[in-house]
Amino acid sequence: MSSLLKQIKMLVLDVDGVLTDGSITYTDSGEQIKSFLSRDGLGIRMLMDNNIQVGIITGRTSGALAHRCRNLGIDLICEGIQDKAKAMDQIAARTGIHTSAMAFVGDDLIDLPAMGRAGVAVAVADAADEVKSRADIITRAKGGHGAVREICEAILKARGLWDRAMKPFLS
Repeated sequence: MSSLLKQIKMLVLDVDGVLTDGSITYTDSGEQIKSFLSRDGLGIRMLMDNNIQVGIITGRTSGALAHRCRNLGIDLICEGIQDKAKAMDQIAARTGIHTSAMAFVGDDLIDLPAMGRAGVAVAVADAADEVKSRADIITRAKGGHGAVREICEAILKARGLWDRAMKPFLS
């Protein structure tokens, strides 16, 4: 796994089923509620603090996601996207990071084109079988239950940044 992740300069994430467990809860007034794991958020911050960019490509739009991204400092958010491969190309043009230096984490069929465009395709443990069969890496953790943290740590370790990333927590 580490040899695949050594060249990664950007982690691109799907949301529902990756950053969340895939459940979408609505209040009586129609407002969406999403739950995000705090440990995944810390993993994202650790990447960003070590100059590895993080972006979001999701087929849905959500105020909850906007709040979470603002909280984490993620400003590269593509919402309401049906063509995720095209969004990967747009992110590459915007950031100057070639898609071959990106890892994409997905869980469902709509993620396959982006996974195919990324240098490293990652599926969460509970992804659709078709997605897992096309992934370079399958996390041990399920979406919304630490899969993002797992891949963040793996990237940091593969890039030789783990000790530096851990330093603020050990001093």
